[in-house]
This record gives sequence, C-alpha cells and structure tokens, in this order.
Amino acid sequence: LEQVPLTVRTAAGAVHKFTVEVARSPQEQEMGLMNRSSLAPDRGMIFPHEPPRMASFWMKNTLIPLDIIFVRPDGTIVNIAENTVPLSLDPVPSLEPVGLVLELAGGRTAELGIKAGDKVEWQR
Repeated sequence: LEQVPLTVRTAAGAVHKFTVEVARSPQEQEMGLMNRSSLAPDRGMIFPHEPPRMASFWMKNTLIPLDIIFVRPDGTIVNIAENTVPLSLDPVPSLEPVGLVLELAGGRTAELGIKAGDKVEWQR
C-alpha cells in the first residue's frame, strides 16, 4: 500500500508525526490491518472517504488492539474508539459522516494526549 506522512496537532500544541498506509480501494479498506501481529508506534493506516460518509469498523481477524480515530473532512477529530478489542465483531461507529478514519496502535491516543477536536493533516 502507498505510505504517506500524517500529522496530528493537539489543542495543547503538541505535534505527532506518523507514517500511514493508505487503504483506498474497497478491497484494501476491507482488509485494513487484519492478520497483523504488531503495529509500530509511529505507524498507522488511513481510510479516506470521499464523499464523507458514516463509517463503522469491526475487529474481525484483527489480532492487535487499535485506536480508531474518526476525522471530519476539515481534519478535526470527531471521536476516538480507544483500544478496540481484537477479533470482536461489535461495530465501532463514527458519530457523524467522516472524511477519514485513522487507525493507530491501541493506547497511542491516550499516551500522546490526542483527543476529539485535535487536527489531522495528511498528504493526499
């Protein structure tokens, strides 16, 4: 998958840089981070949604906990599902239509102080 830089700027002024894989096609989005046994702290995956839409994820065949971050088209974080449960079939929904979903290793958002309202920027 294509890899691009992504930055999260917190309301407190911190800047966190990641390298993320871009899941663009329906097949890439369906596969996501399934069957991976680890995810480096500075890595992640994004799921662009153009046009913006409601998004819902599940953890089927996902072996590691993830933080799933739902992002408005303007880059503002709507909500974060922290430490999602590996292998769970429970839906993890956005609260409104989103333009991007970002997945990071479970616990990273709490560790870095990333919260709803913070800004995500990435190279399209």
